[in-house]
Amino acid sequence: MKNYKILGSIGLVAGAALALSACGSKNNDNNDAAKEKFPETVPTKTPKNGGTLKYAVETETPFKGIFEDTLQDDSSDADVSQFGMEGLFHANSSYVIDNKGAATFKLDYKAKTITIKVKKGVKWSDGKPVVAKDIEYPYEIIANPDSGSSRYTSSLQEIVGLKEFHDGKAKTISGIEMPKGANGDTVILHFKHMHAGMNMYGSGYFWKSASPYHYLKDVPMKKLKSSDKVRKNPIFFGPFKIDKVVSGQSVTWSPNKYYWKGKPHLNKIVATVISSNSAAEATKSHKFDVLQVVNSQWKQVKGTKGFNFVANTPLSYEYLGFKVGKWDQKAGKNVMDKNSKMNNKSLRQAIAYAMNVDQVNQKYTQGLTFRIPTLIPKGFGEFYDKDIKGYTYNLKKANEILDKAGYKKKGEYRVQPNGKPLTIRLAARTGSSIQEPIIQNYIQQWKKIGLNVKLTQGRLIESNSFYDKIQNDDPSVDMFMGGWSLAAEPSQNDLYGESAPFNFSRFVTKRNSQLLEEMDSTKAENNEYRKKVLYEWQKYMFDEAYVVPISNSYQITAVNSKLTGFSVADGTTLGWNDVAFTK
Repeated sequence: MKNYKILGSIGLVAGAALALSACGSKNNDNNDAAKEKFPETVPTKTPKNGGTLKYAVETETPFKGIFEDTLQDDSSDADVSQFGMEGLFHANSSYVIDNKGAATFKLDYKAKTITIKVKKGVKWSDGKPVVAKDIEYPYEIIANPDSGSSRYTSSLQEIVGLKEFHDGKAKTISGIEMPKGANGDTVILHFKHMHAGMNMYGSGYFWKSASPYHYLKDVPMKKLKSSDKVRKNPIFFGPFKIDKVVSGQSVTWSPNKYYWKGKPHLNKIVATVISSNSAAEATKSHKFDVLQVVNSQWKQVKGTKGFNFVANTPLSYEYLGFKVGKWDQKAGKNVMDKNSKMNNKSLRQAIAYAMNVDQVNQKYTQGLTFRIPTLIPKGFGEFYDKDIKGYTYNLKKANEILDKAGYKKKGEYRVQPNGKPLTIRLAARTGSSIQEPIIQNYIQQWKKIGLNVKLTQGRLIESNSFYDKIQNDDPSVDMFMGGWSLAAEPSQNDLYGESAPFNFSRFVTKRNSQLLEEMDSTKAENNEYRKKVLYEWQKYMFDEAYVVPISNSYQITAVNSKLTGFSVADGTTLGWNDVAFTK
């Protein structure tokens, strides 16, 4: 059930429909909800074949319907795709790739290669086998500027020849070898350098899934994202295939009879969009078999008969980001503007200190959401620096920082050090019913330190429009509230590197680039060295505050008690093919 992939800005602020992961916070230890122990797996019972599973996709906006993960950016599309979109690999509970997936994985540091071999019987839902070209083709999509993919990163450029292909200097990617031919079962990836963590599922140095070349090859790259083969009639090698798409609203799935692990138990899955505000009501009325619990609604649904509640603390967090530059599409990199309004560390730190995150979490989520101090979640174990205390609520300190930095008060609000008026525009996405009061609360907190913060467009922004503004560096956004679902590997290159499209703040500094390089270097194969660098990076990011972590949450799922085989545990071998109604 786990999706180990980076997803651009998902949930926003505590209690959003997609509750993010909880690291825990001493300030909330007395909360009853925070003390609850949730299982990660529903009870095991005897499965039976058949039945229709109704799955709720909780979002305030229609899903885009991009069923090709090289082109996907947001969580709603990943949510509706998960029943068919299976990765090539499987990972254990430590996120290390084992060989239980659809393909085997062999790393050779000396030869600077990764060898991927598709297992026998792995087929697309049209009956065609998954072949070497299907493993190579995603790299062509990602590296082709015409495709519109946001997945082309400096990490992937470590594959020999990928940059030359992207820049139009080569017609093929020289570092992707298919020793048994395009229709064979083996691919060898050749790298310029090897990096720490390349054996982990979340490594950004290679792609984890396949794309059906035989099916997509005739679609021009410019038209791929909008094509029916991606939007209406996609094919997968996972347990289910799509029967029907109601654009932005629902997807109906039936078993993929060619699935390599055997036919799934369920006859049908219907994934339907609902508003997070109606999630509690939908749970109590048993409208769905599987749905996310909105944390602010936990008291309303707790104890509802006919459901098992499972939960985990995913590798995720919500954050406040500050726009300090732009994405240069031609150069494929972030370019920082030293004169940007928000490119003042004191201003950013003061804004962070003025946020009463603990109070908000306690009031709205019964302790199921927690303030987090650093951008490396606790789920990364030893790589999480527990000594960083983060930006705890401190209005006095916030005011002192602004005074010292020359942000003088002129009437009700402060002006910039150069004497010009200061209006800060905040972009925030629509969410559950608590979204608006939480955002307005923060605006009032910032007013207490003399900062004039206004919502971009004067209101919360619909999700697709929000992402469009953030990714395209809309000048009406000075700061924004976003969130990540993280890849299962502590490297930060794909989120905060100079060549990372997901570095939405657009900050680029020599020190940051140096630390990012060091944390993935061959020296970082030594665990203690890597830990030291990751600690340095966390301290650096805390101090600079280009991106300020806000919170993580328990992610609770309500599961019909007549279902078995459902799990949210990390590294589980269970998938949608194992989910079944019980006898």
